[in-house]
Amino acid sequence: MKDIRLYSTRYCGYCVMAKRLLTSLELPFEEIDVSSDHEKRIWLLGATGQRTVPQIFVGDKSIGGYTELAAMNRSGELSALIEA
Repeated sequence: MKDIRLYSTRYCGYCVMAKRLLTSLELPFEEIDVSSDHEKRIWLLGATGQRTVPQIFVGDKSIGGYTELAAMNRSGELSALIEA
């Protein structure tokens, strides 16, 4: 099973929803709070092209934010990616 990393901030509603979804699926994940980490925010922008959070990685692959996570879960693509 691949590692899941969720980059978030303390004040983000979509981050809360992403964490709830992963928890409900019983998928372990590492949360990385970038609320006051400017360097990590710059790294995220370079790695994903996005300024928003959450940003979710499965292994080394960026899958996007909550909307993409939920869509991948509905289609079955998320479990296939995690177990690949």
